Amino acid sequence: MLYKLLKIPAQLSFYLYCRFLKTNNKTAFHLKGPLMIAANHPNSFLDAIILATLFKQPIYSLARGDAFKNKFFAALLKSLNMYPVYRTSEGVENMEHNYSTFNTCREIFKKNGIVLIFSEGRCINEWHLRPLKKGTARLALSSWEEGIHLKILPTGLNYNNFRSYDKNLHLLFGNVFGKEVINSNDSFGKNVLAFNQLLQNQMQPLIYEIDTADAEKRKSIFEVKVPVWKKILLFIPALFGLILNFPLYFVAKTIAIQYGSNNDHYDSILIAVLFVFFPIYLLLFSLITFFIFQNHLSWLLLLLMPFCAWSWLQAKKQF
Repeated sequence: MLYKLLKIPAQLSFYLYCRFLKTNNKTAFHLKGPLMIAANHPNSFLDAIILATLFKQPIYSLARGDAFKNKFFAALLKSLNMYPVYRTSEGVENMEHNYSTFNTCREIFKKNGIVLIFSEGRCINEWHLRPLKKGTARLALSSWEEGIHLKILPTGLNYNNFRSYDKNLHLLFGNVFGKEVINSNDSFGKNVLAFNQLLQNQMQPLIYEIDTADAEKRKSIFEVKVPVWKKILLFIPALFGLILNFPLYFVAKTIAIQYGSNNDHYDSILIAVLFVFFPIYLLLFSLITFFIFQNHLSWLLLLLMPFCAWSWLQAKKQF
């Protein structure tokens, strides 16, 4: 229920933090299940938010198990279509819970649903594809063994940065494949290795290889040329966007620094805070302006402030 309620606000807010979206296959967003999205994992839970925002059909995603320790957060995450996957580093005793999660995934596939799995296992802010874990292969193979006509969509997420809300995103997709790639005469273990090799080969071209220190290469790949006329046209609203929204951005950035500066969650925390509190900030700002000036035109700020925020996103320096 919560997933459906947040879907439209998430789609609208996408254009307030994503300056530019490049994709090699727009039709992928309309794919139906049973489908497993096998993606890299460079940017914490923002990766799942973006894919869930862009795909038309609801997406169920697998998240690190330690996020489900608290009962309240566990219930909240499940209401957002998220289920836990445990690694050995999170306790061997928890590994048996993965069987329950995979059973849930297979039930979703049977209902023609879509599941997102991050095949590298853990999140690291980098431009690089790491060796794939075996979970994706095991879930796919076990689904095929149950007669589920599951398809796999290799996916690559590439961001221009990991320390600022303004995103130039290159979201690339490989070729969809299914059970036909597996040799039914081979053992399960051998097929896991064959599946992983195939998926690795499919994902490699979708994910940029850029050294973290190579800012020039990132700029050459991700920079979006903004026409001079557009910068001139948006100058005034962009300036207002910077000034009017600075208090909220300052608070969001402070929270992101406190809880995300020493891990790979900075971006996700920053954008999540802005997503949750921008509507509240917008309403309070409009109310205060109305009570001060006693003018009904103050309510136009509900439209003007998001437009000004978008204008600043378009006009601000990218690198």
